[in-house]
Amino acid sequence: MTVIYAIIVLGILIFVHELGHFLLAKWMGVSVEKFSLGFGPKLIGKKIGETEYLLSAFPLGGYVKMFGEGGFIEGGESDPRPEDKNSPTDVTSEPVFRELTEDEKARSFSHKPVLARIAIVMAGPMFNLLFAWLIFIVLCMMGVPTVTTKIGEALKDKPAARVGIQKDDLITAINNRPINRWDQIADAVSASNGSPLIVTVTRETRDISFTITPEPRISKNLFGEQINGYAIGVASAGEFVTEYYNPVQAVVKGTEQTGKVIGLTFMSLVKMVQRIVPMDSVGGPIMIAKMAGEQASAGIAPFLAFMALLSVNLGVLNLLPVPVLDGGHLLFYFMEFIFRRPVPQKVREYAQQIGMVLLLGLMVLAFYNDIIRYFVTRQG
Repeated sequence: MTVIYAIIVLGILIFVHELGHFLLAKWMGVSVEKFSLGFGPKLIGKKIGETEYLLSAFPLGGYVKMFGEGGFIEGGESDPRPEDKNSPTDVTSEPVFRELTEDEKARSFSHKPVLARIAIVMAGPMFNLLFAWLIFIVLCMMGVPTVTTKIGEALKDKPAARVGIQKDDLITAINNRPINRWDQIADAVSASNGSPLIVTVTRETRDISFTITPEPRISKNLFGEQINGYAIGVASAGEFVTEYYNPVQAVVKGTEQTGKVIGLTFMSLVKMVQRIVPMDSVGGPIMIAKMAGEQASAGIAPFLAFMALLSVNLGVLNLLPVPVLDGGHLLFYFMEFIFRRPVPQKVREYAQQIGMVLLLGLMVLAFYNDIIRYFVTRQG
């Protein structure tokens, strides 16, 4: 079942990505020749209007092939057959170049203004980010599990225990500001910079206030880096409640969550370049399949959250200025917009070759890590 869940997740995310390219191209008046889920040999296909819709052999990518452009590639070849990029139909022999008619120029991607091309290319990643945003909104309306402020332990000889905080106390306010989530405690303590805090707790039926001075603490962040902070010495009881949001609140919370995940994804890439995040943390299809199966087993909400996280990753990664990815195309088109002339064909070809090597290298690394993680280590 894990393979099926992985195919469902990747299929949906690839479809959303390519749909962005497809819809913007259509809206801009560009002729779309092929819309494929997967790449490589065609499994099935059906032509509707001017567009052939395909399901191809390898499900790790997809492409939209437009008249006047080879296509946007997400992990594979846009079309393995020779083609005439100046003709609205594919050919299986040598290309025959000719002058385009005015009608054909009007439907050609390469003849569109550079800002239109930028919009079409950017639409794929933006649709992935938009899709993640919509999922987070839905999850907020479905209900978000939240850790309460109930204390599971007041650590001995720490600030909270010294003033009389006890196990099972429920923190209800800090500096007279009501709180009901554990992360609000961490935020308030961090923002204090060591200044005293008035902490109000409910103990049985009584409300009691304590003045606590946080003490300095060295901890580790999400990336394993040591950071200086403050703590009062309490541990959560691990009690959860489900918070529900109305549509307006869900839009606000969903937007906040999407922004956090986008920022975290960019920061993870920076930390990876800095070698703070090890390269063996990169995962491939096997890792995605395993995680998809685990999240699906946990329920619809964790599965949707996992899909949203992957959608953000796909959107952000495709915006990187690496030739072959959407970000590489955008780089060339922005340069064309700034310098008022296209990047020379030879430069683009060399850049595409370099980008393909980098992409293949990343794929090999991901597969290698998966094999080590799930087969060699397990056998050992």
